[in-house]
Amino acid sequence: MAFEPTDDEVRRLVEEKKPLPADYLKRLAVKPKSGHKEQQLDVKGIEESEFRLILRQSNTNPLDFSIILGYRVPNTNEVFRLRRYNGKSHEHTNVLEDQTFYDYHIHMATARYREAGFREDTCAEPTDRYSDLGGALDCMLADCRFEKRGDLSGQGRLFGMWGAL
Repeated sequence: MAFEPTDDEVRRLVEEKKPLPADYLKRLAVKPKSGHKEQQLDVKGIEESEFRLILRQSNTNPLDFSIILGYRVPNTNEVFRLRRYNGKSHEHTNVLEDQTFYDYHIHMATARYREAGFREDTCAEPTDRYSDLGGALDCMLADCRFEKRGDLSGQGRLFGMWGAL
């Protein structure tokens, strides 16, 4: 049976505190994968929900990136996309609102779009809160209640670890 959460259930998952391992930046160092760089990190929330953080970036266009917060649906291989922070690399259209824009944008899972036959995170809002992959990661970590723990010194900055993006 497919996972079909209400908007309130999605909100609860997004708002669940998610402790990050002390070395999370090192563990998110992206690796080459078929035309892009990618990495993922599994995180358990304080209410025992399991999440997956996925980072992707094009090898040729630094503005073509996504940072995804997925919920790992219990007893399945499904990863339900709760939020997706995208770069400014393409035009986006919210079909149900007939709204099109070309900007950095944040996708969110909505029952309305899912019930209309679209992917769970089709709806998006433009944002000016970030302008690169590192800024998008910072926004997601803050918006989705990730908690940084331990000593973060010595991890390096996100871009320092990944090279020139």
